[in-house]
Formats: sequence, structure tokens, C-alpha cells
Amino acid sequence: MMGLDISASSIKLVELAQDRAGSFTLEHCGIELLARGWVGDGNIEKFDEVVGALRRVIGKSASKTRDVAMALPASVVISKKIILPSGLSEREMEVQVESEANQYIPFSLDEVSLDFCVMGPGVSSPGEVEVMISASRKEKVADRQALAEAAGLHPVVLDVESYASRLAAERVIRLLPGGGVGLVIALFEIGAVACGMQVLHGDDLIYEREQIFGGAQLTQMLAQQYGFTLEEAESKKRSGELPGDYGLTVLKPFVESLAQEVERALGFFFTSTLHHRVDYILLAGGTASVAGLAKAITRHTSVACQVVNPFNGMRVGRRVREKTMLREAPSYLTACGLAMRRFLR
Repeated sequence: MMGLDISASSIKLVELAQDRAGSFTLEHCGIELLARGWVGDGNIEKFDEVVGALRRVIGKSASKTRDVAMALPASVVISKKIILPSGLSEREMEVQVESEANQYIPFSLDEVSLDFCVMGPGVSSPGEVEVMISASRKEKVADRQALAEAAGLHPVVLDVESYASRLAAERVIRLLPGGGVGLVIALFEIGAVACGMQVLHGDDLIYEREQIFGGAQLTQMLAQQYGFTLEEAESKKRSGELPGDYGLTVLKPFVESLAQEVERALGFFFTSTLHHRVDYILLAGGTASVAGLAKAITRHTSVACQVVNPFNGMRVGRRVREKTMLREAPSYLTACGLAMRRFLR
């Protein structure tokens, strides 16, 4: 099963294999860029164009797999943890979940796709279990399903983007000193237009927030500074064909601005929760590997910061262009988490 992450700027594909010892191999991966406006706010605005891009990334990756795990943005999914009595049959639990869901979902249940997962024993009572409910409008689910089917794929799993990125990040965290035990980790996924922040402590998500800043701001700064169109600026940014003073006049101010946004986001976390420390900052997303960003964030926050490679410690299959993959690795975090769902079913 391949993991397929569709964002505002690109489609990312990852396919993994796993041996009996639990070690992963990256079998296939690929990225296909999307034009501005094809996908926005989680909606597929240009269906035929996105299908074409999806077919291209499948061809580029050389994957023959047709089962696929996809995801919706957290902004279009309602998730809620509830407590239910343990020992319920599956049918009894479905009835209880639907009853509870009516309290939290501002739509008729006929208009939503609803699912739930038992997370584990309740904290306060051994006779209870924690259950996660997730729901989204049916048309959002249908759009992803139709997109996959139009490209000749079989949609098996529809996840939430932040859940998938967290699954992949948990594996990266276990590679930190001490296995990441006891550490408070701030994960920033910096995309083209938005940055998702998740703060993790062990297996617990203790804070989550999305802010509007990302790589599109660098494109806009390029266009304004040199008189490029946005399309020209984006192309030059990706190819590296930039004026000689780009580093000083455009990149440095952008990096400083982004580091300040991360600093402010952490400050908001500290003032709105009971937590007062972060031990590590992890950066993912297409903008994460901008030159100097990790160092600037450490300078502003006094917290160790590193760019995520979700494939760290994995074997690399012969069909993967390793040099290209390493350069693009931070972009693949969510797609990697989706591909890992193959081994959790």
C-alpha cells in the first residue's frame, strides 16, 4: 500500500516494505509539483489536472502498487476523545459512538463519514476505554476517493494528515538520544502556505495549532524584489537559478521571519498550557530544509533544532534515487506515515 500526501503545492508518494524484524525499506517515492490553485484548503479545485499529476508521480516512482492510503487536512476533520465502558460488543460500541458523536458534530450524521478507534484503557478507571472519534463531511471523503479511482488506484485508508505525520515522527523521535524518552518535542511541518505545529510528550499529543506562514512567502519576496511573476519566482527558487544578492536581500530576511514565527508559536504554547519547556524542535515539510533555518530557530529559541528525514535508518530500494530523496526527505513525512499504515491494519 502506498502513502499519498496531497498538499497545496505537490503530491508526495511513498511505498515501504518491512521485514520480519520490523526494519523498513523505502521501495518507492516521488514528488510531483502542483500549479497554484489546483488544491486549496484541502479541496481539489482542478480535478482533471490533479489526476494527471497523480498519474505522473506514480509513473515517476515506478510503483506497481494500486492500494493507497490518503489523508484529509485536520481542518476538515472533527476529532474527539470520549470515554466508554469496556467490554462492549462492536455493535454496542457503534451505537454509543453515534450517540456521543451527535454532541460534537455540527452536522447531521447522514452528512458525514464517521469512524472510531479504541485508543486503550481509560486513565481514571480500569472499567473504561478511551475512544477516538473522527468525522468529516461526506463530500470531502468522496473527493479523495474519486481522485484515487480516476488515477486507477484503490483507496483503502483515509487518515488525518496530522495523525499520519505524527506516526512517522514517532519513529524519528525514537532515534533521538535516549530514544526520546521523557522528551517534549515540537514538530513543525512548514508547507507552502501553512505551518502545522504539534507538541508531543511520549505517546501523547499535548498541543496542536496551525499558523498561516510558509514557503509561499519566500516566493512572494522573490517576485517583489526582482520583478518576477509568481510562477517565475517559484521556478527559480526550485532550480536555484537566483541573483547573486538573493542570500542577503531575500533569503536571510525570510529565514529570520520564519524563525520568529516559530519562536512566537512556542511562546503561545507556553502561555496557554502548563508546560514550560521544549527539548527538541523537529522541522518537516517542503520549506524545512531552507538554508540556515534550523540554526536560526535554535538561535531564537535556545532549543536544539533539526530537519527531519523520515527515512533515517531505513534501507533504500534500488529504484529510489537516493541523492534526490535525501534533498526532498523533509517533504515526505506525512506520506511516510501514510505508507506505514500498511503495517498497522
